[in-house]
Amino acid sequence: MTTGHSEDASLRVGAEDPALSTRLSEELTAFNNDATGAHDDRGLSVRVTDEAGELVAGLVGWTWGGCAGISEVWVRADRRHEGWGARLVRAAEDEAVARGCTSMIVSSMSFQAPGFYRRQGYLETGSGGGIPGGHTRHHFFKDLGRTEGGPRDQERFVESRWANTTTLSL
Repeated sequence: MTTGHSEDASLRVGAEDPALSTRLSEELTAFNNDATGAHDDRGLSVRVTDEAGELVAGLVGWTWGGCAGISEVWVRADRRHEGWGARLVRAAEDEAVARGCTSMIVSSMSFQAPGFYRRQGYLETGSGGGIPGGHTRHHFFKDLGRTEGGPRDQERFVESRWANTTTLSL
C-alpha cells in the first residue's frame, strides 16, 4: 500500500520485508561502527539438542564493542525446569567474556522470565508498559567482570554507570 509520495520517492507500508530488514541492519551496523569505532559485531548462539537431534533449547544474541546481548531464549515446554535456561545463559556469558565483553543486556516481558534473569544475577535497569494484556517489558544488565562482590557490589556499579539516565514508561 502506498501512503505517501513525492516526485522522487514513495512511502509504502506492508508486511514483513526480509530484504528491507537485512538492508536496515547493514546500514545501522555501518553507522554504529563508524560512530563508535567498534567493528567487532558478531552473532552468538547456543543450541541444545536431544538424542534424536531435536531442538531442546536455544539462545541467540550478539556481541559488539565489549557488550553482549541476548535477543531470544527458548526452552521446549517438556524440558522446562531442568536448568537448561540457566545453562544457556551461562554458556552465552562465558562466550561473551571469551570475546572480550564485560557486560550483557537482555529484555524480557513480564509474562516471560524477568524473575529468571534476576536469579541469574541481572539487575533491572528500566521498564516500560504498553505490552498487550497490560504487561511490561523489563530491561536487565549484568556486569560480566564485577560479579565477584555479590549483588550489592553490582547494584552500586550499575547505579554509578546509569546515574544520569532516565527510565521512561510508555
